[in-house]
Amino acid sequence: MQVQVLPDAPPITKDWRNRKPLAFSPFAPVAIADAPSSVLDDAVRLPYTPHMNRVAIKPQLLRWACERAGFDVADLEHKFPHLADWVGGAAQPTLKQLEAFAKTTYTPVGYLFLPEPPVEAIPIPDFRAPGNERIGHPSPDLLDTIYVCQQRQEWFRNYARSMGESPLAFVGSVRVADDVVRTAARIRVELGVDLDARRRMPTWTNALRHLIEQADGLGILVMCNGVVHNNNYRHLDPQEFRGFAMADDLAPLVFINGADTKAAQMFTLAHELAHIWLGQSAVSDSQPTAVPVQQVERWCNEVAAELLVPLEAMRQAYQPDGDLADEAGRLARRFKVSTLVILRRILDVGGLTQQEFWEAYHAEVARLRAIPRRRGGNFYLTQAARVSKRFAAALCASTLEGQTRYTDAFRMLGFSKLSTFRELGRSLGMGVA
Repeated sequence: MQVQVLPDAPPITKDWRNRKPLAFSPFAPVAIADAPSSVLDDAVRLPYTPHMNRVAIKPQLLRWACERAGFDVADLEHKFPHLADWVGGAAQPTLKQLEAFAKTTYTPVGYLFLPEPPVEAIPIPDFRAPGNERIGHPSPDLLDTIYVCQQRQEWFRNYARSMGESPLAFVGSVRVADDVVRTAARIRVELGVDLDARRRMPTWTNALRHLIEQADGLGILVMCNGVVHNNNYRHLDPQEFRGFAMADDLAPLVFINGADTKAAQMFTLAHELAHIWLGQSAVSDSQPTAVPVQQVERWCNEVAAELLVPLEAMRQAYQPDGDLADEAGRLARRFKVSTLVILRRILDVGGLTQQEFWEAYHAEVARLRAIPRRRGGNFYLTQAARVSKRFAAALCASTLEGQTRYTDAFRMLGFSKLSTFRELGRSLGMGVA
C-alpha cells in the first residue's frame, strides 16, 4: 500500500486503536488501513499540510469493485464525479473518498489496497445451473448473506453443544441412490407434514410458515430473507440464487431467498431440506421445471416435488378434461405450491406433452411476473423469520443470561439498538424488562 502524504506532518499521537475500522462488509476479512505508520511498514510519515492526502490505488481494483457490485462506472459518477479519472489513472481519491466508494460498492476497504483483484469463491459447494451468469462471480449480496449465516451457524453449534444437545440423526441419513418416493415419505413423516391439513390452510403464506415451523421444531434453522441483513437497499436476486443449505448435525441451516414468490419459496425450502437429509451443503438456483446437470440437484428436485405433491395424490386429484390454466390454479391451491410445480407434475403424470408443457410454462411465467409483490408486515415477526425463530430465541436467551455479548448478538441479528433487541425478545415470548 502506498499512501502519499505531503510535507510537515507532526507525530501521530491519536490512539488509532479506538477508531472505527474501515470495513464496510462486516462478514468478510478485511485489511485495516487506518493505522499509524508504525503498523503499516510501507507508509511514510511526512510533515503536515492543509492539503488532502491522496491514496495510490490501482485503477483495475476500482473497476473490479464496480463490476463486483453490479455497477457501471457511469452509474456511480453522480456520487463520485471524479470516478472516471480515478479508473483511468488520471487522478487518485482521498482516503475519505475511498472509504465512501468502498461502502457504496459493498467492498471491504482492505481489498482495494491489494496488488490485484482477489478471486472470491463461495465458501460452500455451488450447485447452480451452468447458465447462471454469477457462477464464478458471486455478488457481495450473496457472499455477505452466506458469511453471516456461517457465523450464526457456528454460534448455534457451540450453543447447542453447551446445552448438551445430541446430534440430529436425520442429517445425512439418506443417499442419492435411495428411492425418491420412499425418501420423500420419510421426510414427510419426520417433519410431521399432513397433506390434508395443508390443503385446508387459506394461503401459500400460511402453508409456508407452517412448514418452516415444522422444520424449526425438528431442529433446523430456517432463515428467510429478501435483503442482506436488514438493509432494504440491498435486495437479493432470485435469478442469482434461490436458497442454500448448510448441513451440520447440531445446527443444520436452510436459507430461502425471500425476494422470490411465496409459492416458489415452498419448493426452495423442500429442495434445501432434501440437501439437509442428504448431509450435503450447497447453494442452489433450482426450479421445479429444471433438469440440473448435477445428479445431487436432480435428486433433490425430485424429492422436493414428491414431498410437496406426491405423484399418487396428483394422479387422483388431476382432472384432465378441465381448462389447463384453471386446473393448474385449482391444484396449486390444493397442494399450496406454485402453478409451475403443478405444471411439472401434470407432465409427470402424462397430462401434457413436452411441447404443451413448455408453452404453458412460459405463459405462466409471464403471468406470474406481472403480479405485483406485497411488502410490509410486523418488523419483529419478520426479523424472527429472517434469522429463524429457533436461532433468535436461543441468542436472546443467551445474551440476557450474560453468556453472549450484546455487540455479538446485534451483529448477528443485524441491528444496533437495545430497544429493538428487547422488543424482539418480547415478541418471542421472553420476559424482557
